[in-house]
Amino acid sequence: MEDNLFSGIRNGTQIEGKVLETFQKNFVQVQDILDQNRVLINEINHNHVSKIPDNLSRNAGLIRELNNNIRRVAELYANLSNSFTKSMEASSEGESAGTTKSDGRGGQKRNRSSN
Repeated sequence: MEDNLFSGIRNGTQIEGKVLETFQKNFVQVQDILDQNRVLINEINHNHVSKIPDNLSRNAGLIRELNNNIRRVAELYANLSNSFTKSMEASSEGESAGTTKSDGRGGQKRNRSSN
């Protein structure tokens, strides 16, 4: 996952395109891993039901693979969350940079002294 996915991009369309591309790529990866997990779980269950010693010992490796896959899914979701946060920050920065009040002045507040 690219750490600087949104750096240097200020055009909203570019941001939206990159965000959608990143989300789609990650969701496809997540779905592939989840499909693989389904196969692993079915094999683990089949081995368990068979009670054949070789199949039962094979389950240890399958369970390790399943755990690694779950860890990868969690990482992908964390990356998605970070990407979404960055896109929202970039979007709000772009919006706040162009805002003006109806009188034409910028949206900055003036502090009053308490005399």
